[in-house]
Amino acid sequence: MKTYMAKPLEIERKWYVIDADGQTLGRLATEAATILRGKHKPIFTPNVDTGDFVIIINAEKAVLTGNKLDQKKMRHHTGYPGGLKEMTYREVMQKKPEKAIEAAIKGMLPHNRLGAQMYRKLKVYRGNEHPHQAQKPEIFELKG
Repeated sequence: MKTYMAKPLEIERKWYVIDADGQTLGRLATEAATILRGKHKPIFTPNVDTGDFVIIINAEKAVLTGNKLDQKKMRHHTGYPGGLKEMTYREVMQKKPEKAIEAAIKGMLPHNRLGAQMYRKLKVYRGNEHPHQAQKPEIFELKG
């Protein structure tokens, strides 16, 4: 029996909506990364982007457990000497909760061009509304 290899032109993409209200950040990110990567499909091929589009709403209502809000930090460097910027996740979740979710999911995707292509199919919104009604997204129920 031959191994099936998906071809980019035969892939049908769906749109899924995930509600982050009350969901743990890491568990939400793993489910979203699985859908973006296409591992939920029987035609999954590691070197082809077989994933679907993911819309995450209510990003500000995602939860971090334990003391992560105060102890975990998000860091980035401006490129200038002494340009390391740090924010606790409490500050990030107040100012830009979308960035916290995007960073968690991006870290779970491949770190190459294929991962960048998958990451572009992720849409994260702070509130309950999103501008993708025309794509007829399905609601995705998280496990557990």
